[in-house]
Amino acid sequence: MGYVPRLQEHYSSVKADLIKELGLKNPNQVPKIEKVVVNIGQGDAVQNIKILEGAMRDLEAVTGQKPVMTRARKSIAGFKLREGMPIGCSVTLRKQRMYEFLDRLINVSIPRIRDFRGFSPKAFDGRGNYTLGVKEQIIFPEIDYDKVDRIRGLGITIVTSAENDIQAKALMDKFNFPFRKN
Repeated sequence: MGYVPRLQEHYSSVKADLIKELGLKNPNQVPKIEKVVVNIGQGDAVQNIKILEGAMRDLEAVTGQKPVMTRARKSIAGFKLREGMPIGCSVTLRKQRMYEFLDRLINVSIPRIRDFRGFSPKAFDGRGNYTLGVKEQIIFPEIDYDKVDRIRGLGITIVTSAENDIQAKALMDKFNFPFRKN
């Protein structure tokens, strides 16, 4: 069958616990992580398109997948932005790559954040998806610190099949996601 990521095996072992904890009747109702979207918004790419090349290189190093350039949907005169101008890049991770990325994020990268106290448990969107922001891309070991042209932030959205935030939080807790204790 091939290689199975560590986090995917862990999910298989905690499915039964989730069924009990959430009081589900059907095993197909168990929430699972469907995809992870990682993006970098580079607003100043409007003036200098070369800035975006560095962002795409960093994102590819972190995720192991080629990023897609994102373009402006609307023109905004105050930002000197016209519709269709490139303003960022994003990657959608699924299946094995998604589990490997989450494993590296939770166990390697997040512990490298200075003064880290945990992510907010309130950042769920009401439909079971969780979005977090990372201020520096250099927390990822794949980034060569000497080749970094500038510090960039990343937006990471974890899309789950959960029906509500309670189910999604239970799922994330099973993956030992570092939430802040309020």
